[in-house]
Amino acid sequence: MKFTDGYWLLRPGFSVLRPGTVESVEPDERGFTVFAPTGRITGRGDTLNRPVVTVRFFSPAPGVVGVTVGHHHGGLSKQPRFALSAGDEHPVTVEVTGDSASLTTGELTARVTLVDRWRVDFLRGDRLVTSSTERSVGIATDGEGRTYVHERLALGVGETVYGLGERFGPFVKNGQTVDIWNADGGTASEQAYKNVPFYLSSAGYGVFVDHPEHVSFEIGSEVVSQTQFSVEGQSLTYYLIDGPTPKDVLRRYTALTGRPARVPAWSYGLWLSTSFTTPYDERTVTEFIDGMAERDLPLSVFHFDCFWMRQFHWVDFVWDPATFPDPEGMLRRLHERGLKVCVWINPYIAQRSYLFEEGRQAGYLVRNPDGSVWQWDRWQAGMALVDFTNPDAVAWFSGKLRALLDMGVDCFKTDFGERIPTDVVWHDGSDPQRMHNYYAHLYNRAVFELLEAERGIGEAVVFARSATAGGQQFPVHWGGDCESTFAAMAESLRGGLSLSASGFGYWSHDIGGFEGTPDPAVFKRWIAFGLLSSHSRLHGSGSYRVPWAFDDEAVEVLRHFTRLKLRLMPYLAAAAEEAHHDGVPVMRPMVVEFPDDPAAAYLDRQYMLGPDLLVAPVLSADGRVTFWVPAGTWTHVVTGEQLTGPAWVDQQHGFDSLPVLARPGAVLAVGSTHDRPDYAWADGVELRLYAPAEGQRTRVRVPSPGGGLGAEFEIRYADGAATAGLVGGESSGYTVVVVGAEANR
Repeated sequence: MKFTDGYWLLRPGFSVLRPGTVESVEPDERGFTVFAPTGRITGRGDTLNRPVVTVRFFSPAPGVVGVTVGHHHGGLSKQPRFALSAGDEHPVTVEVTGDSASLTTGELTARVTLVDRWRVDFLRGDRLVTSSTERSVGIATDGEGRTYVHERLALGVGETVYGLGERFGPFVKNGQTVDIWNADGGTASEQAYKNVPFYLSSAGYGVFVDHPEHVSFEIGSEVVSQTQFSVEGQSLTYYLIDGPTPKDVLRRYTALTGRPARVPAWSYGLWLSTSFTTPYDERTVTEFIDGMAERDLPLSVFHFDCFWMRQFHWVDFVWDPATFPDPEGMLRRLHERGLKVCVWINPYIAQRSYLFEEGRQAGYLVRNPDGSVWQWDRWQAGMALVDFTNPDAVAWFSGKLRALLDMGVDCFKTDFGERIPTDVVWHDGSDPQRMHNYYAHLYNRAVFELLEAERGIGEAVVFARSATAGGQQFPVHWGGDCESTFAAMAESLRGGLSLSASGFGYWSHDIGGFEGTPDPAVFKRWIAFGLLSSHSRLHGSGSYRVPWAFDDEAVEVLRHFTRLKLRLMPYLAAAAEEAHHDGVPVMRPMVVEFPDDPAAAYLDRQYMLGPDLLVAPVLSADGRVTFWVPAGTWTHVVTGEQLTGPAWVDQQHGFDSLPVLARPGAVLAVGSTHDRPDYAWADGVELRLYAPAEGQRTRVRVPSPGGGLGAEFEIRYADGAATAGLVGGESSGYTVVVVGAEANR
């Protein structure tokens, strides 16, 4: 939200209170509070009719400084709030002198100037990270009496900003206005399904605005040298999160808001869907699965989209008897073929569903202020909304899902959850504005926790579309409704990169796009991208996504890349463990892995898959792709071709290829199996050492499919030869292979 008209003026109708000099400071053991009148105090008379801005500095975690800017403190406490892992066990140093007040946590210091004009400097040691200056803090009131609080933090020369959720526009957010407000807007606009009030800066810090309601960001778009964020109300709380590297920031941020759960090994395999509006029954499903098996296409999960239920009844969790007369038998038959089963759900209850009356009578549905059930006709006729602030409603909804699990369903696609009204009353009295974004969190948490309770920790997985801060705890998330074009493929990738820069460890997308039917070239190029993502799903809207529906080559391409991913499972599982334990995502923007490479700042058509694989999806029919190779000798993992960076590279690839390069000195753990994801990854593993340096010593951990350590190896390279030894865990056998050794000798 913009408050100024150019540099000098306010927008018509606005007035703004700003802190002047600091009148006093009240320190305590964990921080301090600053009282800053909105003008100079030269005598006692100046204290009359003079507003005071109160700013509290504290530390919820090591290397994190919290700041609360407030005006009037008499308002009611509003729910919900983000659940943060904060404490007071870590050391905090508070110092107040005649010139400044400071709080230090880890290497991060917030220093407030106590003389002259308002200024707060955030420093890492003696180095300035960012600052809040004279016109940064404001308590703004518009012509209708609404009050907003804003803060502006300085942007350095060349500093770039990332994150703010899954955003499909430009990857670098400088120059943009971003509204943190979940919307069902597809992937082709400024709207987003997953809005996260957190941004990551190339200057080695992050900012998390601790407000689940609407937060407005102006990233160099109101004051070009500052990032502004604002909320409606009388106070604003944010956290400045130290690095110094992007990975360090993400580790600290996810320690505060929650780390991604571990997901089951089988979920990394290929998912096949019925698609959305296509006609299907058990015969169709069986034909698809038979077709995959006949073509030697490994399949792990079959997904039933919306019409597994009767039309106009979504959701009632009842299989349509006209198309699935024997659901228990069908699910048993699918399990006998080694498949897991996913079914589509959402939190909306159509009026025709028998659950509507159940929920209405029990008070489980969101209500209007007059006590009636909130309803509208979008999506489903007369649909209502489950009230997840009511524990009894959560138990009721979970009970319906539990019946499906007992029947044989393994997981759920938790679709929707973005169009949440703000003129309603919630069971626990939550503020409707704050619930709009937070609803997705409660919805996905309820389903994920049910799966953990019924299937076990580490065996729960959802396919979720909506989220906000903290939603990374309930994976997996997918990119929503994109078109079936190369442009949409690129915008989907930008969304995934932005989401990973927002602390989400796993991400997926609809291979081939959702809306429309991709031409064979788009479909085949998207297959490569999809199978080199953490999770891979064939899904569409009005047409099937089985590869033989496109051409014979699509079958070959799908087989090639599915087998490649399944053999990469030891490596991908290790990357997933890093996401689970440390919060560093599986898919990583290049700037996260190479923050000191100036070229990496704007790269949004390539990414790192884990720490050691560079992937550049081909976004053209003719196979031309231009990508950046960072410093060193990189090796194509399929062809063995070597490329030396730093350099821009232009190549042409067939449908069975794309740039997928191993980092110099990387040890890639490659599995012995290519027909399923859930095998003993450490048994028969091949340890591929790429372009090693003389004297290199590397340790590689290969997890077990159930979690924990499968095996740990130490690989040494000296005198042109590599040796490997098992230093932990168990392995029935392993080999070490050197690729491109001469490059770095």
